[in-house]
Amino acid sequence: AAAAALTREGGEDAFRRLFRFYRQRDASDLRGVVDFSVPGGQVFRSQLSIYSVSDQDAYRAGLQPVSQWKAYGLNGYPGFIFIPNPFLPGCQRHWVKQCLKLYPQKPNVCNLDLHMAPEKTIDLWGQSKEQLRRKGSSKREPRSLLEKLRWVTLGYHYNWDTKKYSANHHTPFPSDLAFLSEQVAAACGFRGFQAQAGILNYYHFDSSLGIHVDESELDHSRPLLSFSFGQSSIFLLGGLKREEAPTAMFMHSGDIMVMSGFSRLLYHAVPRVLPNPEGTALPSCLDQALSSDLPVGSVIEHSSDEDWQVCAKYLQSSRINMTIRQVLAEGQKFPEESGTDGKGRAPSEDSQHQENSRAKRHKPNTE
Repeated sequence: AAAAALTREGGEDAFRRLFRFYRQRDASDLRGVVDFSVPGGQVFRSQLSIYSVSDQDAYRAGLQPVSQWKAYGLNGYPGFIFIPNPFLPGCQRHWVKQCLKLYPQKPNVCNLDLHMAPEKTIDLWGQSKEQLRRKGSSKREPRSLLEKLRWVTLGYHYNWDTKKYSANHHTPFPSDLAFLSEQVAAACGFRGFQAQAGILNYYHFDSSLGIHVDESELDHSRPLLSFSFGQSSIFLLGGLKREEAPTAMFMHSGDIMVMSGFSRLLYHAVPRVLPNPEGTALPSCLDQALSSDLPVGSVIEHSSDEDWQVCAKYLQSSRINMTIRQVLAEGQKFPEESGTDGKGRAPSEDSQHQENSRAKRHKPNTE
């Protein structure tokens, strides 16, 4: 197979060659893509810290008890953990709604801030919901502001000039997302994880994410957490150098990926977004409604039918990814900076994000 041959080839920028292969619209050979719903080959079962998260805390985060999760690793990638959809029925809807309705609100930062006056980006949801609800299948229809959304940053905001985080460009991190992240990290053996920065990415079928390494956090001993919702994608996980050919894998709605240890600083990318493999407009896991009785202290909220109709319409051609990081070790502080306000310029919007890591102005380094 062409993909297998490219994987074996290696050499100068082998990662880019495979990225281009999967980026092609007519690429039909997906047999070499790892599918964790049918594990085998280089995939093995990974052990979780079952007793680090109580069933009650898992329920509060909208997750199944950790004893019911399946977790997998990949040979050659120590520290990489893949957890196929551990969410309770209906709970993915909460995170989708938060990513579309709540998290883009100020004081959080998004790509539209570069092009629009502040008063125009205050309520992206309110300005887009009717347009989205009425939207048909014609590509000629104007895009709503939500459809122009490419990224939102939370907590410590990335400085696109210096490629650093700083103490003076920070807004409160959402408490519900912090709680979810803490439970997942604890289940993977990282108790005490602090969710301090988040990048939310909004993909459409023409979107991709360039080849990069997430290394701007000051503490690399803590994992990078990645949550996917909506349509599927191909994720490429490479090595410490771009000369090492990556492994391709599917990410489906509800899947969680954890990069830690050796795998924390590996090259990775998303060359392609794919329709969900079930052949339906939305994955079946998103059709399930939330239970009427939520546990005491749950961070999950019921979505109104009206709100979910907007979210569902959006997801028919889109994928949302949340990546959460701990920037500082406990007790660690940012180094003193001079001559900057810590904010920098935001990256510009582009519907197709460049594969060259130097072009990350178009979209944050995420996944």
